[in-house]
Amino acid sequence: MSKIKMTTPLVEMDGDEMTRIIWQQIKAIVLDPFIDLKTEYFDLGLPNRDATDDQVTKDAAIRTRELGVAVKCATITPNAQRMDEYKLKKLWPSPNATIRAYLDGTVFRAPIMVSCIKPLVSSWEKPITIARHAYGDIYGGREQLVPADTRAELVLTGPDGQESRTLLHTFSGAGVVMGMHNTDASIISFARSCMKHALDVGQDLWFAAKDTISKTYDHRFKDLFAEVFAAEFADAFQQAGITYFYTLIDDAVARVMRSPGGMIWACKNYDGDVMSDMLASACGSLAMMTSVLVAPDGSVEYEAAHGTVTRHYYRHLKGEKTSTNPMATLLAWTGALKKRAELDQLPELAAFTDRLEAAALATIEAGVVTGDLKNLVQLDKVNVASTEDFLRAIAARLA
Repeated sequence: MSKIKMTTPLVEMDGDEMTRIIWQQIKAIVLDPFIDLKTEYFDLGLPNRDATDDQVTKDAAIRTRELGVAVKCATITPNAQRMDEYKLKKLWPSPNATIRAYLDGTVFRAPIMVSCIKPLVSSWEKPITIARHAYGDIYGGREQLVPADTRAELVLTGPDGQESRTLLHTFSGAGVVMGMHNTDASIISFARSCMKHALDVGQDLWFAAKDTISKTYDHRFKDLFAEVFAAEFADAFQQAGITYFYTLIDDAVARVMRSPGGMIWACKNYDGDVMSDMLASACGSLAMMTSVLVAPDGSVEYEAAHGTVTRHYYRHLKGEKTSTNPMATLLAWTGALKKRAELDQLPELAAFTDRLEAAALATIEAGVVTGDLKNLVQLDKVNVASTEDFLRAIAARLA
């Protein structure tokens, strides 16, 4: 059988621990036998990030912007314990944060839905995608404990040195204070990424904030979204038959819980952090959650929403067979290949990604699952398979 050809390589970012093992299994079992795979390889495993002083992460981000499509394996963001374990030079930053900052991208997360795993919200029939603005707000905030009898002010110093002061609170007793920010440029990039992604996938876009209470901060988000939509996307949305809709965050939550799903829900940083985990839990687990980073210039990076599955990796090192769910990593590969097929006009490659995704879902629906799904699937007969055997069951459906 001749292999499917590619013309432009993907940026391939390898990772850490169990997901690094799964990465190689996916390539060996369900990709390489069928595709003449073209990638530019970057090893983002923690030892190589340390050896290159994290330059490899920056190089991968630069190449992603140049080639347009990347696929990334889960990686370790080191803490003090990891620094000791890997004998690191320093605590390197999150690769995801580095790549996201360089591409100025927005993270879109959506559940992988199969017929035999019912969402806890019975009305949900289609996946809901969470778009999280992963910049600023409380995550870039500065906070301080405040002693009693203290006056807290917001002070702005202009380019001419002039100050303007706004009283926050006069503390008669002890308390806390926090300052946070965002930028017009970041909000506009977020809006553009959300609207481009909505057009790419043909789904309605919702955005929610709390402008009735936050009449300047949240209202700025609302206004900039409206301006970007009117100036750049209104006609395209109308032609695509999709809509942009703004509402308050509390109303959005109520509407989402009653909806059939099938929309992109754009959220500010904290809201997106919370709601993406709620969505993952309601639909199964993070192992059944895709993640796509979309930049305003159209560059995209696909990855799993979960981490490196450390506990399974330590068992793997002891020679034990593990039953680690590869679905999110597999769909990161199919997502990237599908995007490459779209950009390069490769219908055979696009058709293969559809077949591979369908085969993966059909394998679960036939009762062949990894251990994490055993108690989630609603089937009479379930066979818990190792990761390798699960992937081989998928490959058998492609033969």
